[in-house]
Amino acid sequence: MYIRNDAGIKTIEDAHSAALPPKCGATGVTSAAYYMLKLIEDAIGAKFSIVSGYVAGSDIDLAVERGEVQCRAFTISTYFAREPFTTWRKKNFVRVLYQTGNKRDARLKEVPTFNELMDKHKTPEGVRQLVKAVVASDEFGRPLVSPPGVAPDKIKILRDAFNRAVNDPALLAEAEKRLSTWIHPAAKSWTHWPKK
Repeated sequence: MYIRNDAGIKTIEDAHSAALPPKCGATGVTSAAYYMLKLIEDAIGAKFSIVSGYVAGSDIDLAVERGEVQCRAFTISTYFAREPFTTWRKKNFVRVLYQTGNKRDARLKEVPTFNELMDKHKTPEGVRQLVKAVVASDEFGRPLVSPPGVAPDKIKILRDAFNRAVNDPALLAEAEKRLSTWIHPAAKSWTHWPKK
């Protein structure tokens, strides 16, 4: 989670004790920008005012730049991969308050992990288990799941269809095209999204 440096919140502890909760942007209630903030609220008692309804993450970033909101929870790989974050880091515009990996990212050695914060605040086991399940995607990507009791033949159909889709040359070409030409709409001079 990053926050503007001029927000008066230097650590996640400050968000825990702030008189006015910092305003963070989200696309909707099913986005990581929303549910990660709700998780940290439940886990350690920090409070945020979440403004949802932004179309995309880049719109939240623009809102942060404009001062409409002060913070956003999102993927750390994005924070080190592209603009505006490269410039923001150079200008000390934002700071990261916490991270979700099992260990601290080498580029953010001073930033506590979610687990460290839960240890410090003695988070109840039920919330810890929920956090563990939600942040597991940091380790293995975003899982696709089905409800219990789905017949094995139906699971096979779903798996086969998924595997065909992700290996479809037309789909891969479209994905490559979109990644290689993505530019933040507010800043046409920003660099293209890096290829993997």
